Amino acid sequence: MTKIWRRFIAPFLVVMNIAVVVVILVSAQSGKTEIVVEKDVMFEPVELPETVSFAGEKMPLERFYVKEALDRELLSNAYFHSQTIRYIKLVPRYFPIIEPILKEHGIPDDFKYLAVAESGLDPRAISPARAAGFWQLMEGTGKDYGLEINSEVDERYHIEKATHVACEYIKKAYEKFGSWTMVAAAYNRGMNGVNRQVERQKEDDYYDLLITTETARYVYRIVALKLILENPEKYKFYISEEDKYPIIPTKKVEIKGSVANFADYAQKQGLSYKVFKDFNPWLRENELTYSGRKRYWVEIPEL
Repeated sequence: MTKIWRRFIAPFLVVMNIAVVVVILVSAQSGKTEIVVEKDVMFEPVELPETVSFAGEKMPLERFYVKEALDRELLSNAYFHSQTIRYIKLVPRYFPIIEPILKEHGIPDDFKYLAVAESGLDPRAISPARAAGFWQLMEGTGKDYGLEINSEVDERYHIEKATHVACEYIKKAYEKFGSWTMVAAAYNRGMNGVNRQVERQKEDDYYDLLITTETARYVYRIVALKLILENPEKYKFYISEEDKYPIIPTKKVEIKGSVANFADYAQKQGLSYKVFKDFNPWLRENELTYSGRKRYWVEIPEL
């Protein structure tokens, strides 16, 4: 192989390099050379605040492993530009919907960043484990807390109703753990999953609990998202207000009776089927069977 390299490949590469230089020189003489000036891009470490809190609970940054774990998540999200920019753009559309519901239930406002970590603010999100919607609720959890989930309707995709259920779950977890940080971990791992490790390790501090990698990184990711979304410019994200996605005004319309075809229904509302389903992702099929036991309201955008 070495002999072949010396006899054939190396001379060929030399000739090709000479040819490229000649082409450049000829192009330059003919005035067709395009000069591209590349500016060096500097990647810098992100600066951690001196103090950080989640839901009013201070993060113990004096512990080196806590500081380094937060640094990891802050770096990951600060330099995942396409994803983080999209989050910044989506915040004005969705936070005004969930913030009043969190407040109504007495849940700390910081839990809105949990929704970002869960679904990326995508009402249609679904995980490999089949957790669905804005708050990534499992089917069993949704049904336990009163959501309708069947072939035609899945209220895990209804932002307001799913947010109320998430709040009920969060309140129940707080009654059990007495720590909002542990509640966030339990939202990811499940109350039973976290409690098993608490009892096994005799440790109720999230930051000193040995747990699955996903849950071990979870609260740090939420806090990193909070830091960036609260102050994007500090992390070199300069998104104008015009570039952000505003709330689309809607009106609520009651569905009275069964609907045989939502495409026909949408047209009567002056909408395409696609736009109608975009605003009502909880309607899973093209029809709705009305039993008379429940009232349904759909969102009609005022475009």
